[in-house]
Amino acid sequence: MTVLTPMRWCALCALGFSSLVAQAAPANNTLVDAEWVEAAVPDAPTFQTMRGITIDMPHHVSVKVAVDPGTLALGSDGVVRYVATMTNLSGSVSAVYEGIRCTTDEVKTYARWSAGTGWTRTTDPQWKGINSNLPFKHAFAIARQGACENRLSRSSVADIVRALQSPSKAAGSKIAY
Repeated sequence: MTVLTPMRWCALCALGFSSLVAQAAPANNTLVDAEWVEAAVPDAPTFQTMRGITIDMPHHVSVKVAVDPGTLALGSDGVVRYVATMTNLSGSVSAVYEGIRCTTDEVKTYARWSAGTGWTRTTDPQWKGINSNLPFKHAFAIARQGACENRLSRSSVADIVRALQSPSKAAGSKIAY
């Protein structure tokens, strides 16, 4: 009879959990995917500031951030794409069209919007760590408050919207920024 030490027990649990996650995760949404390829990115969608879901931001951030649920999309590549609007204290609005890759904790900005110029595509957009310093604090908050769950994208846009609208999302704002 083999005695399971605490170390062996933890190793067995981890092995079992990782195989369970791999079986349950949708295609291109697993924690390890060496052959991942980003899907073609559509043009930035039209957005409306009036229907935005407010994102809880750290107290030191004076800009109001919201995600327009009408712009949320979950790609076949597992990337959650959205338009986030930023409203400053004077009421000026700007926006970004971004994608979050939950499995790697990365964000990519595809385009930026301003009232004067409309959408401007980002030249050579690159995936960047979501935990890096500015300007990605809002992406980190969006990921933690609804777009991602346990480093996987949620299973549908409706699930993302429900999570972002949930009163319990405030717990996500307690995460160290």
